[in-house]
Amino acid sequence: MKTRPSILVIYGGGGTEHEVSMVSARYIIETIQKGLRHEVYEVLIDHQGVWNLQQGPKSTPCYLRPGKQLCVQNEIGHTSFIDVDLVVPCIHGPPGETGDIQSHLSIYGIPYLGASPEASKICFNKVSTKLWLDALRIPNTPFVFLDELNEENLKRACDFFIQTGTTPEVFVKASSQGSSVGCYPASNLSELKTAITQAFQFSPYVLVEKRLYGRELEISVFEYEGNLHTSYPGEIICPSKFYSYEEKYSPKSTTNTVLRAPGLSAKTVEEMQAYAKKAFRGLKIQHLSRIDFFLTNKQEIYVNEINTFPGLTPISMFPKMMEASGITFVSFMKDVIQQCLKQS
Repeated sequence: MKTRPSILVIYGGGGTEHEVSMVSARYIIETIQKGLRHEVYEVLIDHQGVWNLQQGPKSTPCYLRPGKQLCVQNEIGHTSFIDVDLVVPCIHGPPGETGDIQSHLSIYGIPYLGASPEASKICFNKVSTKLWLDALRIPNTPFVFLDELNEENLKRACDFFIQTGTTPEVFVKASSQGSSVGCYPASNLSELKTAITQAFQFSPYVLVEKRLYGRELEISVFEYEGNLHTSYPGEIICPSKFYSYEEKYSPKSTTNTVLRAPGLSAKTVEEMQAYAKKAFRGLKIQHLSRIDFFLTNKQEIYVNEINTFPGLTPISMFPKMMEASGITFVSFMKDVIQQCLKQS
């Protein structure tokens, strides 16, 4: 007879952030095992999309079914069943931050930690995020988006590039990729056209954003004990001025992170935290999010991106900024899991 809740942590996926997801999952699993008396099961989704239950060195194919059960198929064709009370979809990029896993869980009536399918899909797509931010009257970086690679759209992008200033610079971004994958700087028209062509290889929509000069700041937004909390802004200090995938995850990275960005006025902090809460509530995000900002040299605040399932490795900014706010990650996980289980 089961005496404690069963938590299923799903990680991996076929996206470019597969390995990062595995590190985040390990941190989450260790946190749950350290701070809560729950049974934890692990499912790794491999690069081909196959689900496998991880039991030490053993990996066994599995799948979910209605009735909140994980079906595990052993080597002799027998199927065993594990009751699942809650899922933690620890996947950066598809199929987690895209809302696909959440849709799957919703169909089967299985509660999960994190944003809904709709909020996940909106926020993972850089174009739809900016359209929603505009609708919510939250300032974000000036942009145009392209729905197809053709001469008309290339002309629109070139016109936008020229209008951005006397020394124009832009970033070209694939709409639905994470960790700066499919993201390219461009400082002339030739680079712009090449970047757009490359970005369309990653996503069906492409964003062209004006490059802003200033500081890259981040805020952890999370629900705890019935209230919505925002951390003090942390800062990304990237000497190369382009926070690429390699800069984020390579051991040779020269980028530094600061948990409490220095020199911010009380007014700036208050405005950023207000925008972060407004975005979280307006986009109907649940439980946790990291919201990234630009603070220009003219002290203008712009939302850059929203992460509905931010990195949760031991060195990631989200848990470290949370803990700098006085709430431990163990306490947060305990509270949010209890809330999810009550609602199931």
